[in-house]
Amino acid sequence: MRDYKVKSIYALSRGLDVLLILQEMRVVSLHDLYKKTGYPKSTLTRILRTLHDKDLVWQRLADGAYMPSHKLSQHVHVHDTDWLLETASPLLVELCQKVQWPSVLSVPRLDYMEVVETNSPKAAFDLVVGPVGVHVDMLRSASGRAYLAFCDQGEREAALSRLREKTPAGPRTAWDSAWVNQIVRATQARGYSTRARNYAGVYNDDRASIAVPVIVSGNVLCCVNLTWRARVMSTEAIAKLHVEALRRTVALIQQKLIVGLKEGPSVRAPLVSKRTD
Repeated sequence: MRDYKVKSIYALSRGLDVLLILQEMRVVSLHDLYKKTGYPKSTLTRILRTLHDKDLVWQRLADGAYMPSHKLSQHVHVHDTDWLLETASPLLVELCQKVQWPSVLSVPRLDYMEVVETNSPKAAFDLVVGPVGVHVDMLRSASGRAYLAFCDQGEREAALSRLREKTPAGPRTAWDSAWVNQIVRATQARGYSTRARNYAGVYNDDRASIAVPVIVSGNVLCCVNLTWRARVMSTEAIAKLHVEALRRTVALIQQKLIVGLKEGPSVRAPLVSKRTD
């Protein structure tokens, strides 16, 4: 670089430091950034707000962690979970504002569903769902049933086969083809799935859920559910009130993902190189 007779911009330098750390660590809290940089948290908050306003950083709903935007990535892929979350999180906030009850977004992981995001902190009603990382039963949860009903047959059979092979002995229902087929047909006919009444076994956790899959290029990428207290309202009543809002949210997520795939890496060239030291 030419030796320009000017001073560097300190504020910009601090902002780039934060951006580099985000790219390096992928998921950080405000305290993580404070420990890495030594900058006051008030300064870091302003930097993060500026980066967020420029769509370079986003904040996970479930725990408030900060993550770099996929605008800083060279490539996006239909199964990129971070990109999925960045796309879906603002729409989950809007859904929660409409229905007041919380939702989780979960992705299929071989023989279970994994919660990767939740708008629970934004919900008006006191019902904590999630948290991120929880493994959800594929055969009894609304999300798992939505996945099984709308993924292709080969994928469904592979998931059921893995469930049957689990040790100790897999869930008995995985061996009951008639029961599974009935769940699949009923879910496909409704366009949404429901949680098993005995999900928690002998313990009544007073929860009910419905879920709708996010499908892009024929793949079920994830499922978005809606969870409420079962004693407050029946599944039929909730579906009548809110299933269309849930479907609209899923449709918007699908639309944004499809647009992102079409745009490709050319709009996501890295703005800051990663550290090499």
